[in-house]
Amino acid sequence: MSAVIYREIGVHEIDCIRSLWEDLNTFHREKTPHFRLHYERMTFEERKEYFISLTRTGFLHTDIASIADSGMGVGYCVCSVSMEKNGSIESIFVHPAYRSKGIGTALVTRGLQWMDSCGAMQKRVSVAAGNEDAHPFYAKSRFVPRMTVLEQIPES
Repeated sequence: MSAVIYREIGVHEIDCIRSLWEDLNTFHREKTPHFRLHYERMTFEERKEYFISLTRTGFLHTDIASIADSGMGVGYCVCSVSMEKNGSIESIFVHPAYRSKGIGTALVTRGLQWMDSCGAMQKRVSVAAGNEDAHPFYAKSRFVPRMTVLEQIPES
């Protein structure tokens, strides 16, 4: 595999993660046992606006992983820290062909280091229902389940 480079991007460059985010949304739509309609309706523009809104009430950090030779984006991680010093991995995705190569771990590590530099007192990541296979990945960074939130399924 060619070398992977990591770089921070500003919120004005967030469109460069669009295709990866769309792959993540498709993944969640296919994996969710109950909320398929939610992912079918969700658009990148809505998610982008959410990311931008986080900059009004705190801080946002986005890293992208790209193949050095081609510049092709293969992963990203969006993190936030609120004014109350609550850190969150908002969105992370690594293209399936590039998984198990340390890219996701590097992205999480970079995000957590950034949260530390912002003084985050608490750090969280939410894992969508149907993606429980991701729990061991997050456990490597000492994330453990704290509570389970149940949400009523909307009537169709």
